[in-house]
Amino acid sequence: MPASEPTFSALIRQLPPAVRPIVEAARRAVTSVAADAREVPYRGGRPRSASTMWKLARYGGEEGHVVGIGAYSRHAMLFFYRGRELDDGTGLLEGSGRVMRFVRLHTPADAEAVAVQRLLRRAFRLGGGLGPPRGRPPAPRAASRRAGWSSASPAGSPGSGHHP
Repeated sequence: MPASEPTFSALIRQLPPAVRPIVEAARRAVTSVAADAREVPYRGGRPRSASTMWKLARYGGEEGHVVGIGAYSRHAMLFFYRGRELDDGTGLLEGSGRVMRFVRLHTPADAEAVAVQRLLRRAFRLGGGLGPPRGRPPAPRAASRRAGWSSASPAGSPGSGHHP
């Protein structure tokens, strides 16, 4: 790995001591469910604000990213790239975004919980979302079904995702 690329282990060493064991437990939980998943550390660096999540790594396969691990100063998060599609049934998944959902982890035991393991297994069975893992060219985009709503629209127009 080039010197400019962070390793997950290096990122963990930069975390506040209170959250390190939680993040390590989250990593063990992910790798125990999907040992062959590709781990891709984020390159964004430490956030400027303690109230901002530090995205540490994402895991996935050929279809794209499945789950990511992030940290705040006192807790960690597992965020699921296709979380809206997961059948939780336990109330663990939080969030109301169009696609992603997350689980808060306040202790290492939270990451080791049976319900979290079940969510991770379901997420990896469901597959990836939000783009392919790094190093793989993106697949061609499908045309939009709605007239006037194209992914090729300029910023600020329908379909661009950018609204003034």
